[in-house]
Amino acid sequence: MRPALTCALSALLVAGALPASAQTPSNLNDLVGARAGQAEGELNRRGYQATDRSEVVGDGRMTYWRNGDDCISIMTRDGRYASINRAGRSECGSGGGSGGSNTAAVVAGVAIVGLAAAIAAHNSHHRDADGDHDREYQRGYQAGLYGADYDARHETEGYHEGFLAGQSEGQNRQHANSGWMQTAPYAARQACARRADEFQNRPYGSSVPIGVRDLGRGDFELTMATGSYRSRCTVSASGDVRSMDPG
Repeated sequence: MRPALTCALSALLVAGALPASAQTPSNLNDLVGARAGQAEGELNRRGYQATDRSEVVGDGRMTYWRNGDDCISIMTRDGRYASINRAGRSECGSGGGSGGSNTAAVVAGVAIVGLAAAIAAHNSHHRDADGDHDREYQRGYQAGLYGADYDARHETEGYHEGFLAGQSEGQNRQHANSGWMQTAPYAARQACARRADEFQNRPYGSSVPIGVRDLGRGDFELTMATGSYRSRCTVSASGDVRSMDPG
């Protein structure tokens, strides 16, 4: 990986150390280690809403979620929830998790892996890309991912292509967190996401389910999105992947 790209990604990587008093709520233990792109939907299903607070801590990103008066902090590392801990009520502030703030939270935990995978795939088709191109691609990707206006005044090839990739990734993540996708068992979604990452040779956390079909008898067919690539995963409710095919 080129030094410019390494620096760009390092600026986004997130992680942190746990305080000795940290405690994971018992109803969220199973989400520690889960892929951030899918776990947001599960958090919503369990009554948690994202606040508009998000911060970089060391090499990690901390986001805050509320459920009534309860507040939790989530540390995301390499596209996964590294820790989920109780936090003071004041840590969640007074803001809720609706509108633009919720949309930002849906993508916040996956920006790192998504960007790394997007740049890697992009550069496989642009082997002559240099550090300036990578930086412009990163600028465009994050603008598209977070729903910013297109910067036509400072448009470059890298920015344009990154913006389109970021928009696509943001849409993938919103589909993955829709109520319809929650009809597929959590274990099935997790198993297919991991298999899709392997199938597309992408970093873990790059793939999310965006479509589901109940095949009956406890089996499901999930449409998986890995950036702009699609695949079909047949899986049992318990997470036993039957087959993985191009979309």
